[in-house]
Amino acid sequence: MSKRVVVTGMSVNTALGDTLDGFRDGLMAGRSAISHWKAFPTDRVYSKVGGDLSHYDVDAKLSSLEGRLPADVFKRLKNLVKRVPWTTKLTTLLAADGWLDAGLFGADYDPHAQAVVISGHNLNALYQYNSRQQFEEEPDFIDGMTSLYSLDTDHAGCVSEVLQTRGPIYTMGAACASGNVALRSAIDEIRYHDAQTAMVVGAVLEFAPVDVHAMAIMGAITFQSFNDEPARASRPYDTKREGFVPAHGGATLVLEEYEAATRRGARIYAEVLACAASSDGNHLPQPSEDGQAQAMSRVLRDAGLAPSDVDYINAHATSTPLGDLTELKSIRRVFGDHAYTVSINAPKSMLGHCCWSAPTVETVAGLLQMRTGRLHQSINIDELDPAVDLDVCRDGPVDRRVRVMLKNSFGFGGINCVSLWRNHEA
Repeated sequence: MSKRVVVTGMSVNTALGDTLDGFRDGLMAGRSAISHWKAFPTDRVYSKVGGDLSHYDVDAKLSSLEGRLPADVFKRLKNLVKRVPWTTKLTTLLAADGWLDAGLFGADYDPHAQAVVISGHNLNALYQYNSRQQFEEEPDFIDGMTSLYSLDTDHAGCVSEVLQTRGPIYTMGAACASGNVALRSAIDEIRYHDAQTAMVVGAVLEFAPVDVHAMAIMGAITFQSFNDEPARASRPYDTKREGFVPAHGGATLVLEEYEAATRRGARIYAEVLACAASSDGNHLPQPSEDGQAQAMSRVLRDAGLAPSDVDYINAHATSTPLGDLTELKSIRRVFGDHAYTVSINAPKSMLGHCCWSAPTVETVAGLLQMRTGRLHQSINIDELDPAVDLDVCRDGPVDRRVRVMLKNSFGFGGINCVSLWRNHEA
């Protein structure tokens, strides 16, 4: 029998909130996290809207952890937060918050059996963009640590330094499926490599203006209709959707082996049953019904469950004309008639697309909903696309007892990764 793997700790930071309760309340209120970009000038960028965290009060968050973290941990965290780039600051704060939520400070675990997996790539994009601009102006004035801080692995190193984990640390890049691919690796660390804990950190992607403009030119993101109405820009399943809305956002999931977590009396949020991946054989951002259906079918088979066992699908649902419908077609193919009894909602309708960390952020959202038995609305569906005939939680929060949740994630490069979760309390 494979080891059972459970989530014992979580943390989150989005424009809807940086605490689990605040985040959940924002989702249930149907509040949009989308505003105008402040992180960079948008005068030369077509799309002006996004989920912007650039003015996030890092010092206030750090202060909120003082006295709650062991003194030596807080000292290491404070020293790092002073030095590292913006998105790495958020990574270290998320990691400390998630470890605290799991109750792992002082736990009798071997630090050499604690793994850290960071999801994403090109994380410090704006830091690198600004460094290149400074280099063009005066090379000697660039940050002397640029060669280190530009590396995604520095996120993993900083988390390891704060928490003093000594097991494997690495990053997993799979575009917008990164969070689930990182989860898949973290599960393997516990099941096959004797890790006692494995933390997945969905790091905040720090967009540079060139990234946002390029996505607009590609036709992937919204820019034609909602630059003056940011809160209406992300609208999965609506007839006027025109592309996803890039967003800052990060989260952590702390995984443990079930028996060990039970022995130490840990709170268990949920059990992860399986995580399956597939690819489309096509590097272009053209969602594939075949690839998505393969991943969903595989995750059910790996978990030994039937489609009828799934109560709730936390959808990828990016607000693109093709992507939203392709995902629903894939669901119909895999779930058959049961697709019409499953509840589906779209976290990105409020959060925007957190890109590499989206699967992790949205899994936290899903697990919080699963525990409370109440699903959030998919907002901004003013006129439902006639091709949408499944229950996408259009009309408001829904009371639903969820035993099993499926979480979809699909990324550029033809990457599909799907996770399956069981409610520990159901």
